[in-house]
Amino acid sequence: MQRRRINLPLNPLRSFAVATRHKTFTAAAQELGVSQVAISRQISILEDFLDVSLFERGVRSAKLTEVGRAFGLEISGLFDDLERATQRMISHETEGTVNLRVHPTVAHHWLMPKLRNFTRRHPDIRVRFDTRVEPLDFRGNHLDVALQLGNGDWRDTRTRKLWDEEVDVVCSPSYAEALGGLSGPKDVTKGELLHSRYRRRSWEFWARAVGVDMDFNTGTDFETSLLTVSAAEQGLGLTIGQLGLLDDVINEGRLVRPLDMRIPTGAAFYVIWPTTVSVSVKTKRFIDWLLDQVAQPREFFKSGTPDSH
Repeated sequence: MQRRRINLPLNPLRSFAVATRHKTFTAAAQELGVSQVAISRQISILEDFLDVSLFERGVRSAKLTEVGRAFGLEISGLFDDLERATQRMISHETEGTVNLRVHPTVAHHWLMPKLRNFTRRHPDIRVRFDTRVEPLDFRGNHLDVALQLGNGDWRDTRTRKLWDEEVDVVCSPSYAEALGGLSGPKDVTKGELLHSRYRRRSWEFWARAVGVDMDFNTGTDFETSLLTVSAAEQGLGLTIGQLGLLDDVINEGRLVRPLDMRIPTGAAFYVIWPTTVSVSVKTKRFIDWLLDQVAQPREFFKSGTPDSH
């Protein structure tokens, strides 16, 4: 008969293990980054679970009971072993990995078609994508580097510009033909406007830049830019495309630029890395490779043949 497993209260056990090592709730609270009251509460939860007293509490102090001292000797080393095993796993998993923050559209349309070149030149380095769309902050996570759109003003970082953002109206060749072509910016009102949630003001920016009075709130909304561009490729309407990202799609004829009007947005795509920690060799290799892709001077390894496109 299989033995029933105990649902262990891990947080109270860890708080108790740290408290037994320091002998005081105050020192344990400092190590774990919580309040003394929180430590006392966690240990009370453990005492209720075990139905024993682990500490004798005084007015301003707490002292281990004999039971508490014996139990602490048994479990404190187990948490040390667990932490060491976890650290070994993290080190093993990240030893040859570059953890990259990149938006899904940038990854899909620009980076992934080029990544085979990087893996061929550096087969010992893996790139792990983090595609969350949220403010960039290297503190408290395992990110090594980021490729982001912005103005180059991220906190506690160094940056190198990759290319300036320019936009234009794009659609499928068949959709442009069905509209009878676009002879000028005002003709976009003949088509269906496609919007992306994270670039919801793209049409507004474009209309103001080219001086067109139009209702830029009409049309079809999509959750991501990837879906919006895909909808345009499939002939569902017109959208504002980021030219640096969509160059391959346009060159292959899957999208066209019926107005052929490059509009700079004032923003740019940057490679970004933190200044609060040392930059690993694998990350330096990846940063230099990104700069090679846009014919920019390398940041770290100046000599050697540049990685080709």
